[in-house]
This record gives sequence, C-alpha cells and structure tokens, in this order.
Amino acid sequence: MSIRRLPEKLVNRIAAGEVVERPAAALKELVENAIDAGSTRISVRIAEGGISRLEVEDDGCGMTPADMALALERHATSKLPDDAIEDVTTLGFRGEALPSIASVARLTLESRVAGGDGWKRVVDNGAVVAEGPAALATGTRVMVEDLFARVPARRKFLRSGRSEYAACLDVVKRLAMARPDIGFAVEHDGRRVLDVQGGQDQLTRVAALTQRDLAANSIGVDIDRGEVHLGGVISLPTYNRGIADHQYLFVNGRPVKDRLLVGALRGAYADLLARDRHPVVALFLDVPTSEVDVNVHPAKTEVRFRDPQLVRGMIVGGLRRALDEHGFRSVQRPAEAALAAWQQEPVVPQPSAPTLFAAHLPYPHAPATHLFGAEGDLATTALLHDRIVDFAPPRDALPMGRAEPATAPVPHVEAHPLGIARGQIAKTYIVAEAEDGLVIVDQHAAHERLVLEQLRRGMGGQAVPSQGLLLPEVVELDEPACDRLEAAAPQLAALGVELERFGPAAVMVRATPAMLGAINCQKLVTDIADDLAGYDAALGLSERLELVAATMACHGSVRAGRTLSVAEMNALLRTMEVTPHSGQCNHGRPTWVKLAMDDVEKLFGRK
Repeated sequence: MSIRRLPEKLVNRIAAGEVVERPAAALKELVENAIDAGSTRISVRIAEGGISRLEVEDDGCGMTPADMALALERHATSKLPDDAIEDVTTLGFRGEALPSIASVARLTLESRVAGGDGWKRVVDNGAVVAEGPAALATGTRVMVEDLFARVPARRKFLRSGRSEYAACLDVVKRLAMARPDIGFAVEHDGRRVLDVQGGQDQLTRVAALTQRDLAANSIGVDIDRGEVHLGGVISLPTYNRGIADHQYLFVNGRPVKDRLLVGALRGAYADLLARDRHPVVALFLDVPTSEVDVNVHPAKTEVRFRDPQLVRGMIVGGLRRALDEHGFRSVQRPAEAALAAWQQEPVVPQPSAPTLFAAHLPYPHAPATHLFGAEGDLATTALLHDRIVDFAPPRDALPMGRAEPATAPVPHVEAHPLGIARGQIAKTYIVAEAEDGLVIVDQHAAHERLVLEQLRRGMGGQAVPSQGLLLPEVVELDEPACDRLEAAAPQLAALGVELERFGPAAVMVRATPAMLGAINCQKLVTDIADDLAGYDAALGLSERLELVAATMACHGSVRAGRTLSVAEMNALLRTMEVTPHSGQCNHGRPTWVKLAMDDVEKLFGRK
C-alpha cells in the first residue's frame, strides 16, 4: 500500500482521540484556556455528565473574530511567544484542544474583548455552520454539545452519566485547588454543586474542595531546597480515607498524576498508615521550567523531572519532618456516632436519698465511707454521710472503677497536652484530665507506637538492648523461611533479635528485645518470616524491616485488659508527648481522642 496524506478531518479525529477521550478531558482543556486568559471567575455548566452538553464561561481577556477563527485551526496558540517549548508556563500550549473538540462535537464559541463587540462561531463536527454577532460580557463562552454523537465507536465506551459527571467535577476541583485566586462555580443539570470564591488562601481552598474539618486535622508544608519549593497541606495519619481519591499533586500549578510523586507520598507515610488507608494531601511543587518536562503526555497529566531523586527525597524527607514535628497529634474530633450514643434520660421525680438507698441496698449496717473511699478523699463525704442513712454496700457489691482522686493539679495544656491520668476504664482505656478537655487513650495502641519508635531508633544505629534466653528456643519453619531469616540475621540483631540457623528447617533464637519482655518466640519469629516473605519482591530490606519492627512492636506492647497503676498511666502519657507519631498506632488508627469541655457541657445541657 502506498503512503498517503491523511485528510484534515481524519487528522483532527485522531488528535481528538489523544486529547478528548471523555467529557472530563474536554472540560479540562476548556477550563485551562479560561485560566490562561486571566479570568477571575469561571462558571461551568454540565448536562448528563457532559455527554450532552458542556459549557464554560469566563471573564478573561476574550478574543477578536480573527483570533477566534485562528483558534479553531490546529496547532494555533497564543501561549508560546517563541519556540522555547521547554520554558512554557501556561497550562495549555499545544493548540489542539478547540479543533479536536470541534471535530467530534458541536462547538459554539462566543467571545468579546474589552471595548469590542461580541462574536459567535459554530462548528459542527469539523464544519463551520454559522457565525455572527453575539451578546455577552467581556470574556469567552464555549459550549460543547453531543460529544461523539457521530463517532459511535467512541461514544459506546463512555461510562454512565453519573460516572462522567464525577470525573468532570474532579477535574474542576483540581484546577480550582491550583488557583485559589480564581472563583469557580459548577452546575450539573441545573443544580449548583460547587461554588468557591476567589482570593482565598491555599488551606481554605483545599478544605473547601475536600472536607471542611481538614483544616483542623492537617499539617502545613513549606520547604525550600535550592530553587525547588514544596508547599501545601497534608493530613494527620489518623485522618485518612479508604481510597486515594483525595490526593492532589501539582507541579508549577499544573495538576498531575505522576507515579514518582505518588510513590514518594506512599514512602512518606510508610508505617504510619494501614496498607489499605490513604492520606488526604494537596502538595504544590514549584521547580524551574528547565528542570521539568511537561510535554511528555498529550493531556499533560504526567511530567518528567531532570533529577527525580531530588524531588522524591524532598517529598519523603520533608513530609516526614513535618509529621515528626507534630508527633503526638491525632484527629481531634469525636466520632459523630459516638456522640449520638449519649442519651439524656427523662427527668422524673426521685424519692429522698434515705428512701432511695434503703429500698435498693440490702446492706443496712455498712459504714457510708465504704462507698466513697477513706475519709478525707472527697470533700462531700461528711455531708453525704449526714444526709444519707448510715449504710452502704460492701466494696464488692457495686461495679467499681479504678480512679485517682482528682487532687493533683491539671498541668498546663502547652506543657502537657494529654493532661494527667485520672483512671482506667475496662482495663483498656486511660482517662486523663487536660486543661482544655477530657482525653481518652487506648493503652495498647499507644504503647505499640512507642515500642515501634524505639525499635526504629535501633534500626538507625542505636542498638536495641536484647535479653538473652535462659534456654535458646528452636523454631521450626520451612526452608525458604529459614533462608530469609538467615539472610536478615545481622539486621534483626540490631532490633534485638539474635538467631542463627539450626539445620535446614529450623532457626535457634538466643535473644529477644528486652523491651518486649516475656513473649512467645515461636509466634514472633513466624510473623517476622511471614513479613519478610510477603514484601520480599516489592520492597528493599530496610523497608521490609520497618514492617518487621511494626510486627515486633505489636507483640511487645501493653495489651488491652492489663491493669495499670496511675503512675504507669502518667508515664505513658508523658512519653507519648515527646515521641514522634504517637498520635496514631502502627495501623493508622488514633491512639487518643479529646472531648473538648464545650462538648462535655453540651452533653449535660449546659450549653
């Protein structure tokens, strides 16, 4: 077959296949054009997920009729003043968007420059069908109707209207997040679904487009390394989602979905989140145009860095430092379902105190001090003793809680944010009184994180003290598992686990980390072998050992169901306040929550 030149109409459709594969892709190109036009307000109207109609209106600089005709030709753009494509600073610059969209849909382009008259041009699947005057304010309005109506092979691959609408809304959110100085509004089938005003700060805009309570549960990032700057907000590890749909990454103001950046983000949150949980982040990376190539993908959703390791190291190290600086913070919002479980009982007339106690307590001769503790513990003991008859049940007749008399002063919130321990509930939760609220700590989750951080310091060069076993214990495993343990033995020794090969299908354990106390060596070594096997192919040895350390921490932490003394509770609280990442356990769950005094007062109807 001889070589032939493709007709212009077919060339445009091929280009449309690269740039406009769905309504969201067409919307992205139109909104980027509106941003590049210097707009301060952009309105988007969508019908049936953008399949039947897309409309973008802006108040930018507008176009003359001659510019409108040129804009509908291929590879015509106002965004490259010279041939230096590596120095491009605008969002769109290929000059393919409008003619590509017009070749597979009915496109109506209306525009007006300041001091000029409005003009309209209509292109139906590549053919100009109408043009003439138009009434509109300064700016541009673009309407795209019946996308792929005459290309059934492409239209049948579109998803449902709801799915296409979700993709369109995500596109607008990402662009709106990159430009908090511009106002955005979105209507879908006549219903306003998004409206943000221009001139907002970055955190306010990110919270408005994700979740309102992100502002109270996030950490600001502001890092400079030479000419490279990394800014934005990242959520606390305990503020996470089940899917990675709330991770927004920008390079020089351009929304991207780059594998390098996503991988760096995953590395920064390693061992802070469970494997199926994802943080909420919005990161803005600014690099010199000479250090990044934005022209590697037709839709400009991927970039290529000249020095990718610098960028990855900056993200991982910078985010780690930011998380370390907010070490013990956790999500500070009690679950709505938990608050809803509190009930206000109806107020009913009660009998006098002597009658009430006499009717229900079958121990008429026990002294009242049995109910309240030793004399002097509570200031009200004497008063109640006089008003209530001189009896109370013995200590083992009533359910008892472990609590400390509230005589110790509450420490200042800045010095001790977790307050002072007052007692223990269900042998699992520590209740502490802080200056600004009530703190509840999960003792197992908290201690698990503390042990892990101590093991990580051992991996960093500070050897973990080990405790030799009186009688070395032999653990039988399959041969591949023993091979993996033998290969990692020097690194495990730094974590306090001393073992050696004992035949083809067994290892001998000679010592375990002293901080873990008495543990089941069989289960510990088996779990370590499983971790080394499960992540052998995907991770390096150091990353696998991070997971091993998390497993060991779980074995050696204070279990739920263990009774702690008040001194032990306070020691745990003080250690949490100075330990990085103690606000979440090794699985990404919070280790403590705080109920503000305002919330406590609301529960009792005081506010």
